[in-house]
Amino acid sequence: MSVSIVWLRNDLRLSDNPALVEGLRSGKPVVPVFVLDDETKGLRSIGGASRWWLHHSLQSLDASLRKLGSRLTLRRGPAERVLPELAAECGAEAILWNRLYDEGSRNRDARLKKSLNERGVQAESFKANLLFEPWEIKNQSGTPFKVFTPFWRACRAHAPPDAPLPAPKALPAPKTWPASDALNEWRLLPTKPDWAGGLRSAWTPGEDGAKERLGDFLDDTLEDYRHARELPAVEGTSRLSPHLAFGEISPRQIWRAATHRAQPAATEKFLSEVGWREFAYSLLFHHGDLAQRNFRPEFDAFPWAGTGKTLAAWQRGRTGYPIVDAGMRELWATGWMHNRVRMIAASFLTKDLLIDWREGERWFWDTLADADPANNATGWQWVAGCGADAAPYFRVFNPVLQGAKFDPKGEYVRRWIPELADLPDAVIHSPWTASKPPPAAVYPERIVEHGAARDRALAAFQSLRKSA
Repeated sequence: MSVSIVWLRNDLRLSDNPALVEGLRSGKPVVPVFVLDDETKGLRSIGGASRWWLHHSLQSLDASLRKLGSRLTLRRGPAERVLPELAAECGAEAILWNRLYDEGSRNRDARLKKSLNERGVQAESFKANLLFEPWEIKNQSGTPFKVFTPFWRACRAHAPPDAPLPAPKALPAPKTWPASDALNEWRLLPTKPDWAGGLRSAWTPGEDGAKERLGDFLDDTLEDYRHARELPAVEGTSRLSPHLAFGEISPRQIWRAATHRAQPAATEKFLSEVGWREFAYSLLFHHGDLAQRNFRPEFDAFPWAGTGKTLAAWQRGRTGYPIVDAGMRELWATGWMHNRVRMIAASFLTKDLLIDWREGERWFWDTLADADPANNATGWQWVAGCGADAAPYFRVFNPVLQGAKFDPKGEYVRRWIPELADLPDAVIHSPWTASKPPPAAVYPERIVEHGAARDRALAAFQSLRKSA
């Protein structure tokens, strides 16, 4: 008997999964498969924190599938080779998947569709991980938006997203299951050293963890979201980003759950953050490799400084600026960093240190559990000033003032930099001004003086404008 293969990628859930629903609708046995495609040219291998998350997310998904009488088949290798081989093994008439939007994945998927169709295997893809397809939202000229506010206004004027699809109650199994890799064979988890203790204590990967996170946010946090989301010391954000990155929950599920709450102003602000993700994916779809190429090509001539020892100091949270260092240490420990602190840390790297934004994007890609090809690159280009709807280059975040404004009592800094715990609030963000500054052996001295670094950054920008 023929089967339908459902190829799962960043949609590791049963609810609101159009490819899975279509496989069930076919009336044939369904074979869910995940392919670890880390060999195809043009695709970007996931980072260390994402590998940890992927292991646990796949483990969770397999357990959920087994409750439905199914299971997850794991294969490793180029999908263009693995999937046709699997289709031949299973006698598959169809391979179904949900769409990806980065250039490498789209090109790979187009080649695969052509190859499968030539073999007589139906290949079909579906919208599952965005509210709106990138080609659905255009300006009056019929071209993609380059500024977020009018983009989101157009989204809100569009027909609302469809209702989420229910999870299947059972999945018909094939008579014989194809061979599967063992998840542990992929060695996604760190071992020597095992640096994932902070991730284990902070997160519950998987669809159930995503639903619980959403429920807790809507019940406990949404009401104060507009204010609390800016404060890194409090649980003021949804922290759904890793679950969204792996597709353990869909934007449509978030949209439906949030819009049924009775806090319209807070809900609208929260949905606009979901909208920023939509905007980032529109940019990724229409403008290619955002992680490598400046959106604004005039920045190709920007006089970035070398990395030297300053990049390592930034990565390790040893710049001498507490709000920056606290964020970088939170990132290393938990695979996540508060969004306000991400902006401060990114501004410090690209403007105070004058280090190319791509160095920071690569570090975040490796260390973020929510590393996302659209959001990560768009955020870095926005802060650096070279992206769409970017912050003006002359906007340079002052890490002392930002710390004092958004962490006024130093709670966030003290949590992640305990060696500064005894400093008074007034100097917690500028420890060098304390009556007894901590010795360099306890906490490092500043690697740059912000005022001078800002002047250097603005001079570099002026040189770029003169050469344009």
